Amino acid sequence: MNFRRIAAFSDGGIGGNPAGVWVGEVLPDDATMQRLAAEIGYSETVFAAPSKHAWRVRYFSPESEVPFCGHATIALGAALALEHGDGMYALALNDAHITVEGHRDGDRLSATLQSPHTHSKAADPALIADALALFGYASSDVDWRIPPAIASAGATHLVIALFTREKLATMKYSLDEGRALMQRAGLVTIALVQSESEQRFHARNAFASGGVYEDPATGAAAAAFAGYLRDISWPHHGAIDIVQGEDMGSRSLLRAEFTRVAGSSIRVSGNARVIKG
Repeated sequence: MNFRRIAAFSDGGIGGNPAGVWVGEVLPDDATMQRLAAEIGYSETVFAAPSKHAWRVRYFSPESEVPFCGHATIALGAALALEHGDGMYALALNDAHITVEGHRDGDRLSATLQSPHTHSKAADPALIADALALFGYASSDVDWRIPPAIASAGATHLVIALFTREKLATMKYSLDEGRALMQRAGLVTIALVQSESEQRFHARNAFASGGVYEDPATGAAAAAFAGYLRDISWPHHGAIDIVQGEDMGSRSLLRAEFTRVAGSSIRVSGNARVIKG
């Protein structure tokens, strides 16, 4: 067994979202993985073991199993590059097959994942109202050019675009109320975004469903959001950059690239750094 702590989507050697990365010959049982994820305390820990055609991969937050986690996948790609060299690795998730490509250049680590397929739909007005009330936002705070939506790329998120960066910076909510809402609606996170330009966004992700107040970088939500922008014909020109974690003091950078083919996989990439100690 080999365990590492790696921050994914770091910016210039700092920031990023820490993930636990467990790599062994055989995955532990469910109870052990859940216990280890809770002990580690990061928003997600990824567990990986080799199988015949792919690495078998599962993700756990401190409170529950998660179907797909982008930042932990990037961290896994970096860990596999450290242990097995640069290359593309096939991953078998619970409900999807994806890839991650890891690279090492001296002390610099980077990785790129190909997400599960994407889909999106308009959010129910009652859910929108409940979510806005949770955060204390009004309808006038919403950037209706990007209507609230349910978006998925292996995990399901509610996306709400805010009109100003200042409103995004004020995000606050009750963890217990957020957990209840997300569990009731079947959401992994609520992704709050703000458009600096057509291709550059700021984001904050509430992850109460996993017992985590906020994620500093959320690759799964970035993939889902990119797929949604494609669905609504946003002028993305095939790629977007997302700045996340600034308001937490852990600035992270995520890049999502995609084709025009509806529902197709999103390419999400970023740098990574090993957390010492």
